[in-house]
Amino acid sequence: MTNFKTTSHDKQNGKTVYSADIVQNIVALAVAEVEGALPTQGKKKGITLRLERESIYADVSVAVKYGQNVPELAYRIQQSVKQSVENMTRYKVAEVNVHIEDVVFCLVEPVVAVEKEDAPEESEEK
Repeated sequence: MTNFKTTSHDKQNGKTVYSADIVQNIVALAVAEVEGALPTQGKKKGITLRLERESIYADVSVAVKYGQNVPELAYRIQQSVKQSVENMTRYKVAEVNVHIEDVVFCLVEPVVAVEKEDAPEESEEK
């Protein structure tokens, strides 16, 4: 497991170490927050991270729901990832590359039949 390290620039002693998995989870959550984007499934969640000089370079693979404006969706993913990583860590996001892997035409959810309880019938007496 790779660790991303950042050193404090103030007069405090010590350093902060972020596990690559933690940063990857932050990116995955940021992608999941964007409506219309579906994170790819798998071991690495379709996310590749690279650290260079306290900056993060991210490659994110997603599926999109049919009917979405893809350039706008990619921009929203980039902004969400940038904001989340920079707010939760001391890293700056230098680049977020969005790779559209698939278009999902219809998400079919199983319909569960709800049975009504048999209400006692009222007798009509006149």
